[in-house]
Amino acid sequence: MTATPIAAPFRTCPTTGLKINAQAEWLIKANAVAATVALLIGGIAAVLVLLTRWQAVHLLPAEWFYRILTVHGMSMLIFFILFFEMAVLYFASAVILNSRVATPRVAWAAFGLMVLGAVLVEWMMWAGRADVLFTSYVPLRADPLYYLGVILFAVGALVVVGVFFGTLVVAKREHTYEGSVPLVTFGAAAAAIIAVGTLGHGAAIYIPTFFWSLGWMKVDPEIYRMVWWGLGHASQQINVAAMVSIWYLLGALTIGSIVLNEKVSRGAFVLYILFINMASAHHLLVDPGLSPAWKVWNTSYFMYLAVLASMVHGFTVPAGMEAGQRLRGLTKGLFEWLRKAPWGDPGFSALVFSVIIFGFVGGITGVTFGTEQINIIAHNTLRVPGHFHATVVGGTALAFMGITYYVIPLIFRKQIAFWKLAKIQPYLFAGGMFVFSVFMTFAGTFGVPRRHYDISFSRAPFAVQFNPAVDLVMGIMALGGLVAAVGGAIYILITVWSVFFGRPLAAGGGAPTGMYGVPQGISSPPKPLAESITKHGPTPGTLVLVFVFLAAFIAYYFVNWKLLSVVWKVG
Repeated sequence: MTATPIAAPFRTCPTTGLKINAQAEWLIKANAVAATVALLIGGIAAVLVLLTRWQAVHLLPAEWFYRILTVHGMSMLIFFILFFEMAVLYFASAVILNSRVATPRVAWAAFGLMVLGAVLVEWMMWAGRADVLFTSYVPLRADPLYYLGVILFAVGALVVVGVFFGTLVVAKREHTYEGSVPLVTFGAAAAAIIAVGTLGHGAAIYIPTFFWSLGWMKVDPEIYRMVWWGLGHASQQINVAAMVSIWYLLGALTIGSIVLNEKVSRGAFVLYILFINMASAHHLLVDPGLSPAWKVWNTSYFMYLAVLASMVHGFTVPAGMEAGQRLRGLTKGLFEWLRKAPWGDPGFSALVFSVIIFGFVGGITGVTFGTEQINIIAHNTLRVPGHFHATVVGGTALAFMGITYYVIPLIFRKQIAFWKLAKIQPYLFAGGMFVFSVFMTFAGTFGVPRRHYDISFSRAPFAVQFNPAVDLVMGIMALGGLVAAVGGAIYILITVWSVFFGRPLAAGGGAPTGMYGVPQGISSPPKPLAESITKHGPTPGTLVLVFVFLAAFIAYYFVNWKLLSVVWKVG
């Protein structure tokens, strides 16, 4: 005789019809709050770094600049992003699949490990015992507690990934869903698989470095760099898979986007799993210890298969949005489906801006800088942070912000506070980040170094003369960054106020049509398609946008080869 498991408490979401497990709900809340705290710390650090890099202000002394730059990198790229992604994993498994969490006690223990690790790292950084920047390159040495904190955080994240896979097994065994897992869950599973390899790289290098910091062993700097980038860059590839999953989810929630071809989209996620970590090698293209064959192999043949995956999603996401809108009657011209979209819904505007900034700015620059020859003129200039601010901030963080406007009413069951501010927040953040990333890239094109405290080299025994346009470019960059910071601050204000002081939704969690403070996708969901509609038509608007992207990519790629020929004095 087998014992029947006691069913975990559930509630049914009146908007989506999903059964939401109480443990999953609280784990999502806890990780989302932790992510917001990390975003606040990283955002404060970002403003301080920006006002120092802006030569006209030059706020911080050298020691504090590198300290705050370390805080900014770890708080944003690791703590904010990964805490939020843990919330995404719980949502994509337990919530979407109507399942209980596999091992809730283990899940809470993992969350505790992540919090403990993050607190240790933050303490060491703010105390001045870990001024080693995000990369913490050997032989720079931090306090052992810094490395221990990173290890604890990584172990906690790895355990959450295990809980995610366990929840998938539970859902399958208990038949909480029918057929294949939804595409959003499939994409989250791809992110989780990438996370296993990523965190494995972290363990492989941070554990020896922890021992090195205690004086127990030696660590070779070149080996450190190569293995560490399997964590440092690949951790951002987790973001890409999670971000794309959120794109599909936001499209469905906001305008009833459809998936053009499930097999193609799932195949693109598989390409991410197999090849996306190859892009880590572009950080090592100027290192003399690695052979040209290794560099070319990793940053061309294999990496381009991951690029293909991004191009697939870059077409299928907007094309699915267009198809969904056209099937609902918006068929006039090329762009009626876009013009009449709910631009006042912050979830929708964040989705569109995330796709544009990630693709047009982050994607084009990333592939270009990943070319071995071009990397020579881009490496260690502001072009590199210009690229990853477009991908991680303009792409991933903006997508995370967009889904928050649905998580708050659906999971926290609160109205969005300061609704008028919420409607313009994605515009401020996206506009500021677009200007910031583009002009930071321009500054790098003029040779402005990254990570350097004083680009005037005022105390150097030699004179450095930049193009006179650099001061103007850096000023515009700074103004864009400040606008983005205002957008980020508004997001934090809205999130914190809504969660802790916001008005609860109506009894039962529902949202009547037109309710103030609730996104349109919840208050007025996209009208369902007729059952007789089984095939979508053409998507000409998206096709035009694809050719615009292709023209922009060709132009930028050509300009970079022209710049390289000038360096080589060719022609």
